[in-house]
Amino acid sequence: MSFVTFLLAAFVLAVTPGPGIAYVVARTVSSGRREGLASCLGTGVGGMAHVLAAALGLSVLVAQSAMAFNVVKYVGAAYLIFLGIRILMSRDGAAQSVEASGSKGVHRAFLEGIVVEVLNVKTALFFLAFLPQFTSQPEPLMPQLVMLGSICVALNTAVDVVAVFAAQKLLDSGPARAARARWLTRFSGGTMVGLGIFLGLARRES
Repeated sequence: MSFVTFLLAAFVLAVTPGPGIAYVVARTVSSGRREGLASCLGTGVGGMAHVLAAALGLSVLVAQSAMAFNVVKYVGAAYLIFLGIRILMSRDGAAQSVEASGSKGVHRAFLEGIVVEVLNVKTALFFLAFLPQFTSQPEPLMPQLVMLGSICVALNTAVDVVAVFAAQKLLDSGPARAARARWLTRFSGGTMVGLGIFLGLARRES
């Protein structure tokens, strides 16, 4: 029953909009499905970095150290705001064709996806607070944290992939593709700026 509760909670949290979903949708709108999927892989790798950090106890150090917490928090917030503003200021991003996405763009989308997730200090604190609630005391803690965290990351990545295909389908349907692309670009960019501000205002005890 505890594992079923964990799955339900992890699913609800996976479908809750966050920096990852906003970023992969923005990538899909600006550069096509290939870069969108590459960014999904990047956020997944970044999520696994948080899982390993929580399992090794690094997240505890970040949570307990005011300086470390603030450094990660402000760098992550500034990076999200930077990406959001770059998306909002891109005039031709929505008009880019899928064919324009080369290997360099895919590689960059993958790396930026990792950075977006790694610098999200709220994810680190979430894993630190959430995962231990579903562990069993007699069993070794680290393997349990890695397994539960990996399930969370898999669910998050699956939701990101669905968001990519949904965004692509929305853009491909009907004659108003340019208008939809502009709307999705503004929504994604604005969401990332808002999340960056929210992250910057996050308190250590949260």
